[in-house]
Amino acid sequence: MTLIKSISGIRGTIGGAVGDNLTPVDAVKFASAYGSFLKIRHASKTNERLKVVIGRDARISGPMIHNLVMNTLVGLGIDVIDLGLSTTPTVEIAVPLEQADGGIILTASHNPKQWNALKLLNEKGEFLSGKEGELILEIAENEAFDFSDVDNLGEVIENNAYMDIHIDEVLELPLVDADLVKTKKFKVVVDGVNSSGGIIIPNLLEQMGVEVVKLYCEPNGHFPHNPEPLKEHLGDICKLVIEEKADFGIVVDPDVDRLAFISNDGEMFGEEYTLVAVADYVLSKTPGNTVSNMSSSRALRDITEKHGGTYQASAVGEVNVVELMKKTNAIIGGEGNGGIIYPSSHYGRDSMVGVALFLTYLANQDKTVAEIRASYPQYYMSKNKIELTPQIDVDNVLATLTEKYKSENITTIDGVKIDFPTEWVHLRKSNTEPIIRIYTEAPTQSEADILAERFVKELKEIAGI
Repeated sequence: MTLIKSISGIRGTIGGAVGDNLTPVDAVKFASAYGSFLKIRHASKTNERLKVVIGRDARISGPMIHNLVMNTLVGLGIDVIDLGLSTTPTVEIAVPLEQADGGIILTASHNPKQWNALKLLNEKGEFLSGKEGELILEIAENEAFDFSDVDNLGEVIENNAYMDIHIDEVLELPLVDADLVKTKKFKVVVDGVNSSGGIIIPNLLEQMGVEVVKLYCEPNGHFPHNPEPLKEHLGDICKLVIEEKADFGIVVDPDVDRLAFISNDGEMFGEEYTLVAVADYVLSKTPGNTVSNMSSSRALRDITEKHGGTYQASAVGEVNVVELMKKTNAIIGGEGNGGIIYPSSHYGRDSMVGVALFLTYLANQDKTVAEIRASYPQYYMSKNKIELTPQIDVDNVLATLTEKYKSENITTIDGVKIDFPTEWVHLRKSNTEPIIRIYTEAPTQSEADILAERFVKELKEIAGI
């Protein structure tokens, strides 16, 4: 079964049986539930139609799902602001600018091309809470929909300007200095994984005076490699950065909310260190607190404390990171998968913001990207997963491990995280795929890999696989 319902939205593979995959019927059902939820949430708006912003990434199923979702909302009497091909952070900034009641991004983020999803936003352009997500699932389950009569159908209003508006918003941030960047004449390779990042990232760079070398920037949805920006998928850009003698490389996922850099020597800067580097710059100008999730590197804690701030870790999931950021008045935060959340812009992971801040930081440094990376605390992660079958009792597996390691420093707000003195392991059921994730971090790659192998083995033994 590949239809996953979680606080991250409704995600599934295209085709197959209704209820087991993201079929046209399921797309309509969950769009209906979301629209019905908005009607309940904004019941006081009796004399005006509700308004929802919709955008999509470039994946092949995008136009089909896009039309189904838009016309379902129209059938509910809701107006749609259609951004067309867009990015997750672009839709997030568009919602409040349009004074809309919500937003939907049609993207399965880092998942391969057979996947798509509905990622749901509130009127602030932020992801819904767990409780709100549960209410939408309940409405969908009960099929409690009340569609509008012919005189009260919604309308679709096209607006193709928002990627440009997004770029303008980023360039206006006080800590972004495009004029300084222009003086450095940087050369950057961009891997847009043949999605909307292949349009918006080069456009931003060119407006900052950067020479752009495009790799996989044709938004046709045919991903040339696994779209998750991990080292094993990025051999082409690593090679091209060296060939082009570029200052660095930029990789984004299909919906442009995850950001990874390739150093000038063709090596991975490290997805975890995207947030660390950007936070180092931001905190040097505006000291304060930071937040990342429990599966993120300890390096952010070290950098935050260097600047006199306090670091805290949340449960995995952007909505959880944002909630803790607001609670602690964090200056910057995000997720170790390359997600930068900068409240001065908006409360959402945004590669555009990350790129512009990093370029400004680099322009202020008399160092190469590789030298900047070498200046940070050295931690190494190993990211593994175990495929789940319906027979595996994940809760029992994790409870057994918790009992086994009860003498260690354990956190259970999201799966099980075991903090050893110099290393840690985090085991949790994914919100977005039918897997258990096993993340480890240690002072060397070898130690991180050994720790991961040990826990993969223990998990399999407990689960009987």
